[in-house]
Amino acid sequence: MYRTNGAATGGANLPSLRSHNTALVLDLLRTAGPDGISRLELAERTGLTPQAVSKITARLRAEGLAAEAGRRASTGGKPRTVLRLVPEAGHAIGVHLDRDELRAVLVDLDGTVTAQRRIPLDLGAGSDAVVDAVVRETGRLLADGAEGAAREPDGTRGPRTADGTAGARAAAGPEDDGPSEESGGPEGTRPGDVRTLLGVGVALPGPLDHDRGVLHRVTGFPEWDGFPLRDALARRLGVPVVVDKDTNAAALGLAVGGERGSFAYLHLSTGLGAGLVLGGTVHRGARTGAGEFGHQVVQLDGPPCPCGNRGCVEALCLAAIDHGDLPGAARVLGVGAANLAALLDIDRVLLGGRTVAGAPEVFVRGVAAVLDDRARREGATDGTVPVTLAPAGARAVAEGAAQLLLAPLFGRANG
Repeated sequence: MYRTNGAATGGANLPSLRSHNTALVLDLLRTAGPDGISRLELAERTGLTPQAVSKITARLRAEGLAAEAGRRASTGGKPRTVLRLVPEAGHAIGVHLDRDELRAVLVDLDGTVTAQRRIPLDLGAGSDAVVDAVVRETGRLLADGAEGAAREPDGTRGPRTADGTAGARAAAGPEDDGPSEESGGPEGTRPGDVRTLLGVGVALPGPLDHDRGVLHRVTGFPEWDGFPLRDALARRLGVPVVVDKDTNAAALGLAVGGERGSFAYLHLSTGLGAGLVLGGTVHRGARTGAGEFGHQVVQLDGPPCPCGNRGCVEALCLAAIDHGDLPGAARVLGVGAANLAALLDIDRVLLGGRTVAGAPEVFVRGVAAVLDDRARREGATDGTVPVTLAPAGARAVAEGAAQLLLAPLFGRANG
């Protein structure tokens, strides 16, 4: 159930999504794209019997999650029917709570953004204000998605474009007032319809307890310590809620989106953190505290950091940025990245966050230069660790937050 203005509306009820075998089939349908995949291929790739695949795909078709995508010629016998995923059959909302803004996206089953919102938000305004903002913007996002599906600029129906900019409100930016909380979607199953909403993923700075959805002493905002954000939002929204660190969410989104192997996602915005994917799996640590990259000390007598230490990579980076020294900030970030690469022997480093997005060449070049220098001094024979920009740009965390709900449906809960 999803509640707006105190009224409850029907939520998604897709029982077949609970099956592991169904998740395998769904993931293959997702990766096959609009061209689809035959039942025989599904059986071969999953190791399931043709009978089991037929039962699973029949359930998926009955629930609207799969549909025929035509026929394909076979090597013998009659042509094979191929099936595809129906992306608009399910949706998730991803919310990125940064220290000074809220960004939210509505995505369909294949991860396409169908609507988005962004507003200023003070994370230090208190739990009531922040929870109210998430509930309000979630409702507005659903209304935006439903409206975008019902009416395109040319008067036709259809989903919004992948960048979420179709329609005036989605493009309006932080000053956009949007529809009221009472706004609802039109009849029918369309992108943004509450009947297809699977849940809400929320990502924000740590540290926090991912398993219980409880915040700890969020760097710079110790007043959040012990707040049960997941349960507070679930009570208000009436749908499943998952809470994770911003960098973990982004790393999950990147892994689900096609990044392979072991990599570090470094996020530089109002703070600095890392999301780690090791062997294709998001590494959260035994206490879900992995990735506190910004608080490694690299200068013992350095400037104080809100975490209580001195000379943290985050404090040095932000100090350089405050003085307008972006190349200096990139070098500091590179030192931290080189330490991480040496410690974990990762395949590559991906950079993201608003600060990086504002000067991408400076940060990619600066971080890569430090890693190159370290590799030369250590006599690396297989080259340096490559440094690239993360795809999705400023939306990487919000899109990853939506994957906190979607990825488990495809058996990809950890990437």
